[in-house]
Amino acid sequence: MLSVNGLHAGYGSLKVLRDLTLDVPAGRIVALLGGNGAGKTTTMHAITGIIPSTSGKVLFDGKRIDRMASDQIFRQGIALVAQGRQLFPEMTVRENLEMGAICTRSHAETTAAMAEMFALFPRLRERADQRGASLSGGEQQMLATGRALMSRPRLLLLDEPTTGLAPIIVKELTRVLRELKAGGLTILIVEQNVRMALKLADEVYIMRGGEIVMQAPARELQDSDEMFKSYLG
Repeated sequence: MLSVNGLHAGYGSLKVLRDLTLDVPAGRIVALLGGNGAGKTTTMHAITGIIPSTSGKVLFDGKRIDRMASDQIFRQGIALVAQGRQLFPEMTVRENLEMGAICTRSHAETTAAMAEMFALFPRLRERADQRGASLSGGEQQMLATGRALMSRPRLLLLDEPTTGLAPIIVKELTRVLRELKAGGLTILIVEQNVRMALKLADEVYIMRGGEIVMQAPARELQDSDEMFKSYLG
C-alpha cells in the first residue's frame, strides 16, 4: 500500500533521511523503531508532506504522493497521529473529533463516525463535553487517535503513541490497534516501547542515523539480542 523508495529529507540544510526505503503492505502493522534522533518522526513528516523530500519517491497505492501538499495526502486516505497529540485544548472532545472529519465527511457521516469512535473509546463518550485540556494523558491519546480515525483513513500513522502512558492505557491502546487491523486498517507505528511494538507489529524496520539498518518479521526479533543491540546502539 505504502512504498517509500530512496527517500532523502530534512529540515533546511539539516539532512536527516538518507536513502530511506520501506514498505507497508495493506492490512498489516509495521513498526519503525530506533533511538532518539534516528529519523523516525522525520520519516512520518516526509510521508505526510509536513516537510518536503529532496529526492526519492513515496507511493500510496501506486500513486506518487511525495510532491503533494499535506492536505492532499490526507485526502488520499493517510492520517497521522502526531507525537505529543496536538489536540485543540480549549475545544471539547466532541469538537476535536469533528475537526478530524472537517475535510472529508458530510454531517450524517460525521455523526456515524463519531458513534464509532465512542464505541471504540468508551471514555471519550463519557467526556464528550469536556475540554481536551482537562483529559488525562491516556484520554488525550485516545482522542488524538479517534480524531485521526474520523476521516476513515486507509493508512494510519502513529508517532510515539504510548509515551508517558500508564501500562493499563498502553494495553487498551494495543487492543484498539489490533481491532482496527482486524477491520482492515493498515498501520505504520513509531514507538519507543519496543516490547509492545514487537508484539503488535507484523514487520519491523529499525533506523539509525536516518537510515534503515535492519528489517525483519516482528516474531523473529522478539528475543533477539542483535535487534536490541541495533536499536540501542
